[in-house]
Amino acid sequence: MLLNALLIRFLSPSFWLRLAGVLCFAGLGGCSDNWGWYVVNPATESGRQNLFFLIDGLYFTIGLSVTAILISICVGLLVALPGISSRRAPKVINRVYVELVRAIPILVLILWVYYGLPQVASISISVFWAGVLALAISDSAFQAEIFRAGIQSIDRGQYEAARSISLSYRDTMRFVILPQAIKRILPALGNQLVYMLKMSSLVSVIGMQELTRRANELVVTEYRPLEIYTVLVLEYLVVILIVSAGVRWLERRLETS
Repeated sequence: MLLNALLIRFLSPSFWLRLAGVLCFAGLGGCSDNWGWYVVNPATESGRQNLFFLIDGLYFTIGLSVTAILISICVGLLVALPGISSRRAPKVINRVYVELVRAIPILVLILWVYYGLPQVASISISVFWAGVLALAISDSAFQAEIFRAGIQSIDRGQYEAARSISLSYRDTMRFVILPQAIKRILPALGNQLVYMLKMSSLVSVIGMQELTRRANELVVTEYRPLEIYTVLVLEYLVVILIVSAGVRWLERRLETS
């Protein structure tokens, strides 16, 4: 169903009009002597190799982003629960975590996790998991605020109704509050996934072979940054448009369920 919805979305006339505009822009640019599209020309062997080299980085970008977002959602939910407590101590813990993590630039966090964590904790960590850990920690603070706002938006009568049928706090959150809250925060969660896809490009600084890293390496060998980075922009554009369409489709499904 999701695949069919995405196909309908991207085979619509409006999609082809936008694509035609991009291709016209690229074609006009290609007429200039400043452009050298031969480096990514699918009609030549070297161009195909360069395109495949760039596209192969998509696997690492998606894997990195999806793994990090799943971890950050779990951690964010755990951090959000103390924030809705009526006691002061759990609220302080929530606030300290959120403010500290949000204050650290994500690039600095990536570098610290990869280079600093092995020295501090005496553990060996791969480039992939260093990127996942740094992205997940950074995003968990934002996820915590999203979940806190979503849970607090649920009417207090829902809690009272759950208590009237003797549901525990755990079951109340699991069966009553969270299903309603997730429907409300789904657009924000989708935005965070898009944000994660874009921020995954920063993991290239520690050698992760994702889209941006591969584009940088190809620029060093081909010396055509304008054309290669244009392809990189189009790659991110297509991926993010697909993700956005998928989130909107899921929103409509939840509204009708």
